[in-house]
Amino acid sequence: MIKQLKFAVILSGCGVFDGSEIHEATLTLLYIKKNNIDYEIFAPDIVQDSVINHITGKESNEKRNVLVESARIARGKILPLSQFDSNKFDAIIFPGGFGVAKNLSTYAKENYNCKVNNEVAKAIFEMNKSGKPIGALCIAPVILAKILGNIKITTGQDINTANNIKKMGAIHENTSNCEIVIDLKNKIVTSPCYMLDSSIVQIAEGIENAIKAVIKLIK
Repeated sequence: MIKQLKFAVILSGCGVFDGSEIHEATLTLLYIKKNNIDYEIFAPDIVQDSVINHITGKESNEKRNVLVESARIARGKILPLSQFDSNKFDAIIFPGGFGVAKNLSTYAKENYNCKVNNEVAKAIFEMNKSGKPIGALCIAPVILAKILGNIKITTGQDINTANNIKKMGAIHENTSNCEIVIDLKNKIVTSPCYMLDSSIVQIAEGIENAIKAVIKLIK
């Protein structure tokens, strides 16, 4: 009997400016399922760093929870990241959005000196140690660089981000729309998505390419 593959998808809220980028998160789930793979969605049960009005771009005085907000994308079917068990999954995927830099880490404020949420760091480390593939989109590769160090990734073409990644000990490769970078040694797949001036069609193609590459890296 052929084993049913299962991916973990880690969200960081709901909305590009303070959580997960919704297009990236949704398209990730779509292309996982289009390849006949199951998924489970997780997010840390923590207070968001900030809440942004997505019309004005201004910060509000609201307090929101990352898990509760991520549940909007997951349609309520989500678990706290504290319950993640790497033994149950064949790969892990991190969609982008500023929530990665604000909620999953402190990258938005501290750049290469950032700290990564303990539960996030544990999930990344355990999957890497087990030789299981990791996918990261948009800005999410920076947290992989912080945790794993000497890896090959991309966030597109932004010079400052590339320099921060290099200071973390990782290798950055410039990419264009729809392109991916595969680190075969560490089984890491990254794609820039909305770190570039991209259309939703280009985002979809990049994520599809990334998911297919992750599947190929599974033993």
